Amino acid sequence: MTKVRVKSDEPFEKALRRFKKKCNKEGLMQRLKEMKHYEKPSERRRRKLAKAIARNTPVE
Repeated sequence: MTKVRVKSDEPFEKALRRFKKKCNKEGLMQRLKEMKHYEKPSERRRRKLAKAIARNTPVE
């Protein structure tokens, strides 16, 4: 579970921004989107392979 402690003199907006950054870093939103709909194992493998190819392809 993601937790952010709000400091006594810190504005709420700043703490909320830190919380969102922390969630993005942990990949929480990405996991929620993935869990929203069922994905067949073959589709999951295809998506992961495409992601790996895109990550390893040099950008010119």
